[in-house]
Amino acid sequence: MLKESKIPKPTIKRLAVYSRPLEILLESGPPVISSEKLAGLCGVNPAQVRKDLAYFGEFGIRGVGYDVRDLLNAIKTILATDRKWSLCIVGMGHLGSSLVQSDNFKKRGYMVKAAFDSDARKVGKKLVCGLTIQAASSISKSVKDLGIEIGLITTPPHEAQRVAHLLQEGGVRAILNFTTIQIRTRKHCVIENTDLSVKFENLVYHLEQLDKMM
Repeated sequence: MLKESKIPKPTIKRLAVYSRPLEILLESGPPVISSEKLAGLCGVNPAQVRKDLAYFGEFGIRGVGYDVRDLLNAIKTILATDRKWSLCIVGMGHLGSSLVQSDNFKKRGYMVKAAFDSDARKVGKKLVCGLTIQAASSISKSVKDLGIEIGLITTPPHEAQRVAHLLQEGGVRAILNFTTIQIRTRKHCVIENTDLSVKFENLVYHLEQLDKMM
């Protein structure tokens, strides 16, 4: 088994991309897919697909392709998405409220077990999904009691760092941060900062360059 540090981060991200069309093919497509076909569905080149998979062993049969079910199961094992993960969401604004009710999370094994907010007017409100919004002050105790492993932060930016500390004190080992600040960690914890405005800025930059070429 290769050490994680030797696997490029873009490869891990692409594995998740590869799994999406495989899920669809498993339901209604052919049982075997070539690297060329998979690459076309994912917007990469076939050599990249083969290189990414080669980090984890031998897949498929030369000249035939990959068994869709076997490849999907292998990718899920690599990404650890072949099990259920317990989540909580902190910040019940528009984004948090949408995420907590996402059927896509549940379908992929991400089980939202708690929702928190610092606004006293929201605390105690029952959500459509069945959860009741808890006070942010109870984060550490609640996530520990529920065995929550992953925390999603959708709070105003000025609250994010404090929330991150509360999540870690409760034993959360991974945090997905949707705010505009880069949160820091005091303990061993995987942090993924996802500022959507940065994505938009990257998008419009490339759009502007495209316009200049026309």
